[in-house]
Amino acid sequence: MTNKELLYIEDALMHENFMKSCATKAATQLTDVNLSTYMGELAQKHNEIFNKFLNLL
Repeated sequence: MTNKELLYIEDALMHENFMKSCATKAATQLTDVNLSTYMGELAQKHNEIFNKFLNLL
């Protein structure tokens, strides 16, 4: 894997980790049950994408 490809994967990992943490934080702070549940599912989806990028290494 080239250095440029590794930098891309690192950037994607950081992005997915940030999105997961934002969605998790929102899920805990929302009072609407449906919206909170959706944000929890979104956090899980970003965690799955994070793990897929991590498996490329």
